[in-house]
Amino acid sequence: MPTDPPDDNDLSELLGDFVVDRRLVLTTLHAIPVGLAGAALAYVLLRLIGLVTNLVFYQRWNTSLADPAGAPHRPLLILLAPVAGGLVVGLMARFGSEKIRGHGIPEAIEAIAVNESRVQPRLTILKPLSAAISIGTGGPFGAEGPIIMSGGAAGSLIAQWLRVSTDERKALMAAGAAAGMTAVFNAPLASVLFVTELLLFEWRPRSFIPVVTAVAASTILRGRILGNHALFALPPAALHLHLTTDLLCVPVGLSAGLLAIVANVLVYRSEDLFERLPLHWMWWPAIGGLVIGVGGLIEPRALGVGYDVIDSLLSGHATMSLIVGILAVKTIIWGVGLGSGTSGGVLAPMFMVGAALGALEGHLLPTVIPGFWAMLGLAAVIGGVLRTPLTGIVFPLELTGAWGLLLPVMIATTAAYLISVLVLRRSLLTEKLARRGVHLSYDYSAAAAVPAVPATGASPPG
Repeated sequence: MPTDPPDDNDLSELLGDFVVDRRLVLTTLHAIPVGLAGAALAYVLLRLIGLVTNLVFYQRWNTSLADPAGAPHRPLLILLAPVAGGLVVGLMARFGSEKIRGHGIPEAIEAIAVNESRVQPRLTILKPLSAAISIGTGGPFGAEGPIIMSGGAAGSLIAQWLRVSTDERKALMAAGAAAGMTAVFNAPLASVLFVTELLLFEWRPRSFIPVVTAVAASTILRGRILGNHALFALPPAALHLHLTTDLLCVPVGLSAGLLAIVANVLVYRSEDLFERLPLHWMWWPAIGGLVIGVGGLIEPRALGVGYDVIDSLLSGHATMSLIVGILAVKTIIWGVGLGSGTSGGVLAPMFMVGAALGALEGHLLPTVIPGFWAMLGLAAVIGGVLRTPLTGIVFPLELTGAWGLLLPVMIATTAAYLISVLVLRRSLLTEKLARRGVHLSYDYSAAAAVPAVPATGASPPG
C-alpha cells in the first residue's frame, strides 16, 4: 500500500538535521589536521627531551631518548642539573607564560571549562620546550601532561583560526590533546577515554567523533615517525587465574588507592610550603630541582621519564633495591618537584611508582606471571590519582598488549578508585582548579552532559 509523501514540516525537520550533521562533518574534517599536528608536536617533544638529556648528561648531540642514569656521572652534575633546569623553567614562566607551570592537564581543563577552549598561542611552543628542559635535566616527570596541553593548544588555535563555535572549539581542543597523548604512548583507545573523562565531560557525537578522527590521524602518522610497537610490550603468556588471585586484586587496588592519596597530599603540601617561602615563585622550580638532585644521588634511576625502569618492573626483572628506591625516592622528588611549579607530566611517574608498589607486593603474593602484580599496581594508581577508572583499566592493557589481564586490572583499578573517592574530595587534577576557585561537577548523560562551573562554592567528589 503506498504511503503519503512527507509534508513540508517533515522536510524542514530533515533539513534542520542536515544542517547539524553538516557542522559535525566539518568539525570531523578539521580534526584531521589537528590530529596530525598533535602527533608532530609529540614527536618534537620527545626529540627535545632526548636532545636535552644527551647534551646535559652525556655532552653529545643526539635526539634519541636517553636514561640520565645510563652511565656514571659526577655527583655535582646529578645534583645541579635539575637546579639549572628548574631555573630556566622559572624564567620561562616569569617572562613567557605562567601557564607553563605544572603538568598541563589542569590548565587544559580550565581552558575548556572557563576560557571557552581558548589557549595562548605561545603555549604551543613554550610548554613542550619547558617540559623538555625540565625532564631533560633530570626532572622525574612524564611527557604526557605537556603534550596534552600543547596538542590541545594546537587544536584550539586551529579552531580559532577557523572561527568555529565554542562547542566545536572544545571538541578540536580535546582532539588535539588526545592526538598528542596517542602519539606519545601509542594508546589510541586510552587517549579517547582520557580526554572524555577529564576534558569533555560528555559522551556526544559532536565531540566523540572528531576526537576519534584526530586520534586515528595521529596513530597513522605516529606509525610512520615513531613506530607501531607497544611501549612496554609483554610476551604473551598463558593465564589461568583462580578465585584467590581475583580476590587478592582487591587489596592490591586498595593499597594503590592509598598510595594515590599520599601522592595527592604530597604534591599539595609541597605547593603550600613553597607558597610560604619569601621568594618569588620564579625561583621555586630551582629549589625543587635541588630536592630532585639530592634524590638522584640516592637513586639515579628515579631521574627522567624512566621508561626503561617501567619496562623492568613490568617484565619482572627489577631488583628489590630498585623497587624500594623507586617507590620511596621517585614519589618524593616527583611530588616536591611538581609542587614547586616546574613543567612536567603525571602519568609516567605514576606508572613507575604504581608498578614499583605492585612489584613489591608481588614478593608477598602468589606468582602468576612475571610482572602481573606490577601491572595491577600501575593501573590502580592511575585510576586512584587521576580518578579516571576507565582510562586506568584500558591504558596499561594498550601499553603492554596484555589484554588477557582485563578482569584483574578492572578489579584493582576500581578498588583504588573507590578508596580515592571515599577519602579525597577531589583528584590530583581538580584540586589545583579548586584552589583557583574553579569547582567542577561532572555529569555524563545522553541528554545534556555539560560541566557545571560555578566561580565559588563546594564541589562534589570528582
